Amino acid sequence: MIEDLFYSMELNIKRIFSNLELDLFRLFHKKVRIHPVIIIVQRGYLFFFVKNEDYFKAKSRIKFVRNYLPNKKLLIIRLEKTIAKMIFGFFPDVYIHNIDLEIDKNTGDIIITVILLTDRDKIIAVGAKGNYIKAVNEIFDKYIYPVKIKCEKGGI
Repeated sequence: MIEDLFYSMELNIKRIFSNLELDLFRLFHKKVRIHPVIIIVQRGYLFFFVKNEDYFKAKSRIKFVRNYLPNKKLLIIRLEKTIAKMIFGFFPDVYIHNIDLEIDKNTGDIIITVILLTDRDKIIAVGAKGNYIKAVNEIFDKYIYPVKIKCEKGGI
């Protein structure tokens, strides 16, 4: 019951764009012809959040932005309305078997475990030196909802 309420909780992400993010906004719009809703720069990753209806167009045209930012890691994320869908949005290139929710009894922290089927999926989800999962956790903590997300291999 608590999991259902938590995962269906509606999100409201508010951001104030920095000068760098405004420059990235203009570049993205010029090359992709879509207005990103939110841009977050975190740990060397550039997260471009777009509306659901713009996702596939943006994904197919992101190479035009990458040509101008060749040493950056760019990601297109669907701006979702619920926390469960948003978690899936941060891991588009892996197969997520399940998502578990637990509350740490000592600290009260909410821990979300993304369960992946293969070691390869876990490596992709965590990123080099764990930087991607750290960036995702920082984004959730600062802008979405304070949770700890971790990835584990498991499943069937």
